[in-house]
Amino acid sequence: MLDKSFSPGETETSLYALWEGCGAFAADPNSPHRPYTIMIPPPNVTGTLHVGHALTMTLQDTLIRWRRMQGRDVLWQPGTDHAGIATQLVVERMLQKEGTSRQTLGREAFEKRVWEWKAQSGGGITTQLRRLGASLDWPRERFTMDDGLSEAVREVFVTLYREGLIYRDRRLVNWDPTFRSAISDLEVDNREMRGNLWYIRYPIDGQTERTITVATTRPETMLGDMAVAVHPDDERYADLVGQSVVLPLTGRRIRIIADEHSDPEKGSGAVKITPAHDFNDFEVGRRHDLAMPSVLDADACITLEEIADELQAQDGISDPAFVRTLQGMPRDEARKAIVAELERLGWLEKIEAHTNQVPHAERSGAVVEPRLTTQWYCDAKTLAAPAIEAVETGRVEFVPRQWENTFFAWMRDIQPWCISRQLWWGHRIPAWYGPDGHVFVAHDEAEAIGQARDHYGRDEVLTRDDDVLDTWFSSALWPFSTLGWPQQTPELARYYPTDVLVTGFDIIFFWVARMMMMGLHFMKDVPFRKVFIHGLVRDERGQKMSKSKGNGIDPLEMIDTYGADAMRFTICALTGLGRDVKLGRRKVEEYRSFTTKLWNAARFCEMNQVAPVSGFDPASVKSPLGRWLLAEAGRAVEDATAALEAFRFDEYAATCYRFVWNCFCDWFLEFAKPVLNADDKTGEAAEIRAVTAHVLGLILRLLQPVMPFMTDELWHRFGYGARGSLMQAAWPAPDTVSDAQQAGAEMEWLIRFITEIRTVRAEMNVPPSRLAPVLLRDASAQTVARAQKWAEAIGRMARVSEVRPLEGEMPEGAAQLVVDEATLILPLAGIIDLSQERQRLEKECGKVDGEIAKVERKLANADFVARAKPEVVEENRERLAAFRAERVRLDAALARIS
Repeated sequence: MLDKSFSPGETETSLYALWEGCGAFAADPNSPHRPYTIMIPPPNVTGTLHVGHALTMTLQDTLIRWRRMQGRDVLWQPGTDHAGIATQLVVERMLQKEGTSRQTLGREAFEKRVWEWKAQSGGGITTQLRRLGASLDWPRERFTMDDGLSEAVREVFVTLYREGLIYRDRRLVNWDPTFRSAISDLEVDNREMRGNLWYIRYPIDGQTERTITVATTRPETMLGDMAVAVHPDDERYADLVGQSVVLPLTGRRIRIIADEHSDPEKGSGAVKITPAHDFNDFEVGRRHDLAMPSVLDADACITLEEIADELQAQDGISDPAFVRTLQGMPRDEARKAIVAELERLGWLEKIEAHTNQVPHAERSGAVVEPRLTTQWYCDAKTLAAPAIEAVETGRVEFVPRQWENTFFAWMRDIQPWCISRQLWWGHRIPAWYGPDGHVFVAHDEAEAIGQARDHYGRDEVLTRDDDVLDTWFSSALWPFSTLGWPQQTPELARYYPTDVLVTGFDIIFFWVARMMMMGLHFMKDVPFRKVFIHGLVRDERGQKMSKSKGNGIDPLEMIDTYGADAMRFTICALTGLGRDVKLGRRKVEEYRSFTTKLWNAARFCEMNQVAPVSGFDPASVKSPLGRWLLAEAGRAVEDATAALEAFRFDEYAATCYRFVWNCFCDWFLEFAKPVLNADDKTGEAAEIRAVTAHVLGLILRLLQPVMPFMTDELWHRFGYGARGSLMQAAWPAPDTVSDAQQAGAEMEWLIRFITEIRTVRAEMNVPPSRLAPVLLRDASAQTVARAQKWAEAIGRMARVSEVRPLEGEMPEGAAQLVVDEATLILPLAGIIDLSQERQRLEKECGKVDGEIAKVERKLANADFVARAKPEVVEENRERLAAFRAERVRLDAALARIS
């Protein structure tokens, strides 16, 4: 006998262990069935399961389980990313607590410590993915620094270098002064911060009485200024273009140039150009052939090394002695010192409060510094062209399609990809340098030594490049490196290209596009046919989740409290095309009630001797109730299948919810109660039990992709199959049902009949204990016959004492409603006080009118709509729609008793 309630914790643990232990998740390269492949976006080895992981993994697992039931040979490739900067940070913090550092250990010993940490503590997220029910092919789990994947990385680097698509260059990068490394744009978090805008006067060379004012948020970088830019059409400065200014503090002469980068509407309209410390200034510097000295070092401290020879003393303008005191000073301290000196010399015109976006390193929290360094680059523009063409021609399809525009916008304006990082943990760049700096790129040191011997004509001592590759470089190879490339393995031939990639829009450029570039270049085919882009997870009001707001949710806590099935179903139910997922504890709790509903329905079936019937033929069912349920089940299967085909997870969940809760539980089982309670073991009762068992099994198969645990528990408890076998059962197909249309018409009439009566009773506040008769006027013979046939169900489910045709005059104090051709009359005099009920409804109308007016005034206020957060505006629009719907309902209720 089923317990009164489902206990997910114990079931989830034991059932998952059973699945994994018997290899239920395994792909089979020798299978005759069509393959279906999804590559997991590899989570960081340092990571823990957050709500974003729960979203994307649930969606992927739903697709994987569904396709597996359809008979496809499914490969869901698991693995983790070495996460260079994140992992190095974790281990460095451990060393700091031990009173040591990576520099003290040395590179080799530090790398050993990281591998030890990975073996002991890394990869905890894979255990957490099991908690979610993710049916990944775990024996195939890969790590981006596995030997095989490292071989792939070296092969790609060497090949691209020899093709001229990887090269060294001196360019501006995002620099993390804590890690002393370049970082990617994805690792930069722009934060709005309050600061100042300093207006500084630069004297015109030869005209000390005339100055030009520049506005800057970073006075500490003025030591590296190489020009002042004004807009070509700005008449205020037209006569100054081509002249020079004397840079305060340093005495350097720099040109006044005309460039459209300067905005006449901002600040003073003149901007200082510091090419080595600003991305826009770098481009201006290249356009005007400006020198690019760096004045901040790797620690973001002042360095005078590249400008020391240019310091010039000039009375009242510059003082080399002061500038030299800045050497080695952290940038924030230098800013204060420079501003104070400018004020002392009279060159500081004014200071304005200013709010701007300040880039911070996501991992270390340090303010990111644009820095000019020599790095390794990949020619992304050349590699991007085939990827753009693949989307243009439909070889890769984005779902929803609008994300193609984002893809094109990024890819058509793509910049060289900085692929080197100044870290110790990661794929070390396979490059060696000779004594004269000549570079040798090779698969290993022996090959590099051979190259050097050929180049120099003798053996020379080579030095390995210290840098490692950007984590995204190895991740870009994930779809084929995990399948054994560069070896031509059976898995590579069978499972590449993959079918679909499921991911968030925030990494379309960083990961999706780069996988396409590398896959097309090395495999000569796209890495996936479709890219399903889901939204971000937000709280129930649509606000971004954050620790500071305290509005985030822990998926593991939700699983502990409500079960993995409830968490998974909630995610599917809320994931629509092109919109963010508004998720919160209340939503998970609401959908947990759906799992409870299914469990309770199964217990009811069990108590009424419902069990699978061998050889049951749906086509032989005679009762309208049975035929109707089978036809509705068939429609649910068709709708659910179509929804999953279109990645409409919300529609899939809604279809399952409607059929199970409304059709099966609320209507079918209620209608079937008298039959199921009968002792008849051979006639209608036996048929209804067989139909019930058949459809319950269909429901369990229909829900298995999203609710794998409870459905499997019920599957084996009812005897449909062995424990753990549901995930390998066939995806349901619609049954052939004779006279389905006739049965459907009868049952739909009955449902409408009962629903309308229930609605009127609720509107009129009729107590459940007070039964009322229903009188039929203008009813056809068919309607009267149906009403008599289903009199028991109508009486029990609609709280009706009798149903009969109206004889004589219309009774006073009656409510009326129409179902098809018939008018249903409910005499309510003596059951409720109609006058009092009319007053109550009119009072409710007044309240709702007041609420409608209040919200309408708010939404009519253009200032409110412009200033309020979008989610607040949307919430008010939803409230207005709800109030208006309630007003319509109240009007209908009043009309019925008028």
